[in-house]
Amino acid sequence: MCTTRLLEGFGRFYIGLLLAFLYLPIVIMALMSFNASPFYQLPFERTTKWYADLSHNAQLLAATWNSIEIAIIATILATLLGTAASLALFRYEFAGKKLLQVLLFPPIAIPWLITGTAMLIFFFGVGIGRGLHAILLGHVALA
Repeated sequence: MCTTRLLEGFGRFYIGLLLAFLYLPIVIMALMSFNASPFYQLPFERTTKWYADLSHNAQLLAATWNSIEIAIIATILATLLGTAASLALFRYEFAGKKLLQVLLFPPIAIPWLITGTAMLIFFFGVGIGRGLHAILLGHVALA
């Protein structure tokens, strides 16, 4: 009983350390975005100058809206296609089922940089090219 509690305590401590290791750099970077120094110098001087500059940068705002649009559309499409594929693979037997399972696995196993490069080459090869539509297709395929 005592060793079980000790192991549970150690496990909770370990998970806490792991979460701190993962999220603390993000929190620190978010806090440093309010620093007046462009080089993250200390002592910390609070400012919202960088956010004011960002709000006047048309290219960054357009890129942000493109990212949000792609994220929303890719989420909806990937959810619908993934749900349909999982239901079909689980409930039904059909010709090509094994092939479909094999084709759905590589995006999980192959690093995304390699997959993205291969998709870019493929998109140029079939005439799709670059653009928001190609980015959307790639994100849906990976999701």
